[in-house]
Amino acid sequence: MPARRPLITLTTDFGTTDHFAGAMRGVIKTICPAAEILDITHELPPYEVTEAAFTLGEAWRWFPKGTIHIAIVDPGVGSQRRPILVESAGQTLIGPDNGLLTSALNEPKVKVREITNARYFLKAVSGTFHGRDVFAPAAAHRAAGKPAAWFGPLVKDALRLSIGKPIQTSKRQWSGSILRIDRFGNCITNFHERDFAWIRENPFVFTIGFEPVASLATHYAECGYGDFHAVIGSSGYVEIVLREANAGKKLGVAAGAPVELMGWAKES
Repeated sequence: MPARRPLITLTTDFGTTDHFAGAMRGVIKTICPAAEILDITHELPPYEVTEAAFTLGEAWRWFPKGTIHIAIVDPGVGSQRRPILVESAGQTLIGPDNGLLTSALNEPKVKVREITNARYFLKAVSGTFHGRDVFAPAAAHRAAGKPAAWFGPLVKDALRLSIGKPIQTSKRQWSGSILRIDRFGNCITNFHERDFAWIRENPFVFTIGFEPVASLATHYAECGYGDFHAVIGSSGYVEIVLREANAGKKLGVAAGAPVELMGWAKES
């Protein structure tokens, strides 16, 4: 079987109408012509690092070992924030040290390096486009076989975001939040099935944007039109949805908005 081509993914808030993603692709191909480049998304909300961290975390683990991921949502570009290289679960993630790579940093046996070796940057580094001048060349050199240790020293204090679990506020109440609203308008909350599996068999009420939601559907098509339902999505998180409509817009909420749960789980 022939050797697999090195694989690099791109996750950014750059959009597709400007030159940014294309320039990064050009840098990668110049340094490592054999690299295969796949886009996870370029449509992340600008500057929203927490949403981006969630999106990246739901995608990178599904790639084969050896994949290199570039992730950029970087409002601090040009400042003293560090560029980092993370070795996690057999993959490499490269991006700014602003919490964007939290999901990889939280894996066991992770190694984190500050990228300091200018040999792996472009010769001229701008103060506003490190995606092209720092992250893309570093990823390309890594794909070309450069050992991680050559990029810079190990660090122990990489920034991790607190994408926390809901807080229990009383015996039967919890306070959480919306992690992200996807393009279909589904409100993805931070209530995860592993912690709240009891909602499958017991009464509950989610309150989001002053709207009570007390019905759990197993899939979107099971929901009645015009009625809000809870659905346990593919990531395991509870989503508040409207069938074939935008729940986020209808509720007037955005990522970070509070979500309350009242439940009546049977006593164990």
